[in-house]
Amino acid sequence: MAGHDAPPPSFDPGSLLGEGEELVAGRRPVEEAFAARRESRRLLVVPTRRTALDTLVLHATTLRIPVVEVEGGTLTALAGFDGHQGVALVVTPRRWATLDDVIVRALERGGRPFVLALDSLEDPHNLGSLLRTAEAAGVHGVLFPTRRAAPLTPSAVKASAGAVEHLLLVPVADLPSALADLHVRGLRIVGADQSATLTYREADLRGPLVVVVGSEGQGIGPAVRRRLDLTVRIPMHGRIASLNAAVAGSVLLLEAAGQRGQGTPSRAPGAPAPSEGTSTIMPAAPWISDDAIEPATEQVTAATEDRDAGSDAGGSPDPEDGLLP
Repeated sequence: MAGHDAPPPSFDPGSLLGEGEELVAGRRPVEEAFAARRESRRLLVVPTRRTALDTLVLHATTLRIPVVEVEGGTLTALAGFDGHQGVALVVTPRRWATLDDVIVRALERGGRPFVLALDSLEDPHNLGSLLRTAEAAGVHGVLFPTRRAAPLTPSAVKASAGAVEHLLLVPVADLPSALADLHVRGLRIVGADQSATLTYREADLRGPLVVVVGSEGQGIGPAVRRRLDLTVRIPMHGRIASLNAAVAGSVLLLEAAGQRGQGTPSRAPGAPAPSEGTSTIMPAAPWISDDAIEPATEQVTAATEDRDAGSDAGGSPDPEDGLLP
């Protein structure tokens, strides 16, 4: 009994999380990591919380995953935040996806591609919140730049409530070129702009779609803005002139999800109908329209020329600059 009451041995945080390993902290994120069958190395548990975590401990034991008791302060230092709820899972590195993986997932699910693109989002909590909404809305994949982006920290994973385990995450060195690529494949690129003519409820968001969310301070950058096919505004009725980036992005994602489920946009009486033919589609996909391939090809060529001229940020993915851990 005395042994049970004794404090757990003190560990150097570096000995609990090795090079090339990732930490998933918080009860729900750990549950979702188990559900997604992430390859796990060890489960870290704060003894004073162990009773409330019996289900997770039992699951880890059943899978023959070592359970290590650690002090709460040690786990806080390891996770980088104190909202870990006394539990964390050490897992192998996350597998990143490609644009092709996202299209394949849409085909497998029998739907038209639905993608979220993050243009230099800076706050990990906003990142996690958007990922949670994206998964709930049925998004097939999330694009993000490898530079100047919020890192996918344990805190961001916690904010996503584990939704990140069920999303395809696509790091790209050149976001404008990636958007041009998706445009060629038939996806319509949409972003928010308070000066837009259409409100988000008036716009037709039912087809193959990319929703772009800009950074908290600057919004959508010029290079990315040039790739937009459509801008929409979110009407503001109070004294505050704008919404938090995560909230604004969530509004657009959920409206698109609702329209895709209902099969009709909620266009206000008298509002202009969305332009036909703004979506350009390649013949390899089931959502095809043959009449816009040439202009779409010109757009992706222009994006490539921009990149080669150095007008857009490029280079190899740098793990220290973006979501890559």
